[in-house]
Amino acid sequence: MHVHQKGEQLNIRASAAQKARLAEAARLQNMNVSQFVLSRSLDAAEEVIADQLIIRVSKEEYDWLLAKLEEPPQDLPELRELFSKPSVFEA
Repeated sequence: MHVHQKGEQLNIRASAAQKARLAEAARLQNMNVSQFVLSRSLDAAEEVIADQLIIRVSKEEYDWLLAKLEEPPQDLPELRELFSKPSVFEA
């Protein structure tokens, strides 16, 4: 027998009109208000997270980046000198 444990509780405040609107939408989706709010909130959370992880660029920007990645590396004496010194994190 599978025992389903309830998760943590999340409380929100809403006006009567907002709650009624959520209840109507939940009913139309054959869900209770908690299921509806959790489902839609998780969808929105995934969208926000994806927007922060995915970088969107135009075709021109993408082509420019690929061209830059194909170029041979540049010799930067200042950078070589910097990396020849011990790190400030090495004691």
